[in-house]
Amino acid sequence: MISIIQAAGWPIAPLILCSLVAMTLVIERLLNLRLRRVLPPKLLDEVMAVTQKSLPSADVIGKLHDNSVLGQVLAAGLRAVVAEPRITETALRQAFENAGRAAAHRLERYLNTIGTIAAAAPLLGLFGTVIGMIEIFGSQAPTGGSNPAMLAHGISVALYNTAYGLIIAIPSLMFYRYFRGLVDQMTLGLELAAERMVPHLMRFALRAAAAASHGN
Repeated sequence: MISIIQAAGWPIAPLILCSLVAMTLVIERLLNLRLRRVLPPKLLDEVMAVTQKSLPSADVIGKLHDNSVLGQVLAAGLRAVVAEPRITETALRQAFENAGRAAAHRLERYLNTIGTIAAAAPLLGLFGTVIGMIEIFGSQAPTGGSNPAMLAHGISVALYNTAYGLIIAIPSLMFYRYFRGLVDQMTLGLELAAERMVPHLMRFALRAAAAASHGN
């Protein structure tokens, strides 16, 4: 590996940096986009069962918020109803929407960086190829002779950088597309969960409004 890096010359340095960054971000996203960290399968049903008759306490809502990304969205709706017992459906939907946007933003974290690396790596490899071609032409003496060592090094720089750029770009692009599809799927799951919670929580708002009207 060291010999390959030496043969590729200094243009491979930014490619190595890109590969390290891409590998780190891919591992981070694989860990944080797991289903149980974003959309635990039974969480929504459990929340709806717990809130069937009454709203939970602030401590319970706090634990729900810390449970997962879905828990953060559901907790935002619960807190909105607790803060305003006679909340309107529009206001409740807005609370869910705001929480959903923040959650989607967190899910998309680092995806643009991975996509940028996938697009930039072939260009950096092409840059190394150009540097190698310059060295190849520089190995040609004005008298028509050539420097074999410089010629060989120029060919190595050109080929190794092109290959390394593609080695970085192809997996990065594949992971970017995979994560993008996964985030879209999870975002849809959050939206559907919020849609189920709206009529469920509006029962408490209607009860509060009816109690207030009877009190007057």
